[in-house]
Amino acid sequence: MRIITCSLVTVLFLAGCSTHPADANISMKPPVYVDEMPSRVNQNVSSNAGSLFGQGDNPLFSDLKAMHVNDVVTVTITEKTAQSSSGKKSLTKDNADSLGAGITTAGGGIAGNVARQLNQVGNIGFTAGSNNAFTGTGTNKRDETFNTSISARIIKILSNGNYFIEGSKELLINGEKQIIQISGVIRPYDIDKTNTIDSKFIADAKILYKTEGDIDQTTTKPWGSKFMESVWPF
Repeated sequence: MRIITCSLVTVLFLAGCSTHPADANISMKPPVYVDEMPSRVNQNVSSNAGSLFGQGDNPLFSDLKAMHVNDVVTVTITEKTAQSSSGKKSLTKDNADSLGAGITTAGGGIAGNVARQLNQVGNIGFTAGSNNAFTGTGTNKRDETFNTSISARIIKILSNGNYFIEGSKELLINGEKQIIQISGVIRPYDIDKTNTIDSKFIADAKILYKTEGDIDQTTTKPWGSKFMESVWPF
């Protein structure tokens, strides 16, 4: 009884830790080079007293673009992917073998004539043949479009002046929770005058969009089915 209980616990533990190969997942961790590259050291520039172009918190004339850590930049996500592929393959192979195994005699005479007649009448021998054919065709077409906007913070200013940004947004609509996350590296001069940048200018971009709620639970396979599919060899 103890062995059965331990086995059941082990199976349940492995089932809880199993991950179905079809489960999509994305890690929002920054690229390795972002962690390895040191942050830019802030250069304190002394302001000129009485100048209109001050260096305080709210100078009269200032650039509205994000340029410091924790500054916010608006990201416009406009992603469109189109894929179309087709393939066709056809293989044919014919093979025929014939192995004579009739009665053989050396020389002629009455015995040789009788042997030849028996071979012709009985068709004594072995023949084999094979015919293999394979034909396969396949087509694939996929079009996806995703448009939204999200605000992100500058997490780190790299030594070369680029920014590593991260942002997230959560929406609760009719009991369904929508989660959007984004991260990546941008160049400061790709930010336009309205402090907005398009997602196509983000290097190493990671964009996550998912929903949580009744619909998501209904369309998601139970963990038991995922576990059986992950261990079932057929």
